[in-house]
Amino acid sequence: MGYISGKILLEHAAKNHYAVGAFSVHNAETAKAVLAAAQKENAPVILMIGQKVIQYMGLKPMKEIVDSLAKDVDVPICVHLDHSRTFEQNVQAIHAGFQSVMFDGSQLPYEENVELTRSIAKIAHSLNMGMEGEIGKIGGTEDDITVEEKDAMLTTAEEALQFSEDSEVDYLAVSIGTAHGVYKVEPKLNFKRLQEITRVVKKPIVLHGGSGVPDEQIQQVILGGVAKVNVDTELRQAFTEGLREALAASPKEIHPANYLTGAMKKMEEKTREKIRLFGSAGMAKFFLT
Repeated sequence: MGYISGKILLEHAAKNHYAVGAFSVHNAETAKAVLAAAQKENAPVILMIGQKVIQYMGLKPMKEIVDSLAKDVDVPICVHLDHSRTFEQNVQAIHAGFQSVMFDGSQLPYEENVELTRSIAKIAHSLNMGMEGEIGKIGGTEDDITVEEKDAMLTTAEEALQFSEDSEVDYLAVSIGTAHGVYKVEPKLNFKRLQEITRVVKKPIVLHGGSGVPDEQIQQVILGGVAKVNVDTELRQAFTEGLREALAASPKEIHPANYLTGAMKKMEEKTREKIRLFGSAGMAKFFLT
C-alpha cells in the first residue's frame, strides 16, 4: 500500500478512537520485525528513526533500509523522525522522504520552540508531511537525551492549546505522567489532565514513553484522544531477550542470520501485541486507494 502522511494516519486514528503504534527501529532486523507484525495484523504502522540510530548508522542509510523492506509490505507505512533537536536534521529528513517529522524544542524558551517548530511545519506541510511538536517535559532518557524527574512537568491545557495554535503542528506530544526508558515504579497517568487538553486541542495527541505502561491505562488514554503511542524500550528488550535465548540454545553459533532470527521473532511478537492493544489491528483496510 505504501507510504502515507502521518497527518492523514493520525487524524483517522483520532476520529475512530484507536492509536497507531509508533515503533523505534534501529537496523534492518528491527525494521523487518515491525513491518512483519504490521503485515500480519493488517495494521497501519509508524516506524520511528531516532537519534541513536542516526548517530551510528546515519539518517539516510536507515531510511533506505526501510524503503527496501517496505516494498514487500501492503499496509500503510509512515516513517517518522523522532526527537530531533535541530532545524537542519528535520530538513534532511524531509528531503529523504520521511512522512512525518518531529522537532523537540521542549528544552528551549517558548518563543524559540514555537519559531523553529513552525518553520519546519511550513516546509513539511508544503510536501503533505505530518509534523509533531512537544510541549511540557517528559522525564527519562531516550537516545541519550535525558530529562531528570525533577525537571519533568505535566503539560497544562492552556500551554497545549497555545503551542498547538502558535506552532501549527499536526499532532502534539504532551506530558501526562509517562517517562522514557524503564519505569522504576508503575506509572500513573493523569487522565484528567489529558481530558482537559483534548477538550481544547482539536488535534491528535501523542503519548511518548509508552513502554511499560499498564494495558488498561493505555486503553484509557486512547479513548481520551491519544492517537499515536511511542514504543521503544519494550521492543529492544524483546529483541535482546530473543537474541540471548538463541545464543544460549546454540552457544557455538556464529552465523548472524541464525541467531538474529530469534531476536526478530520476539520483537515481532511484542509489536503484534502492542498493535492489538492499540486497536489498530485490521485498520489498514480504511486506507485502500
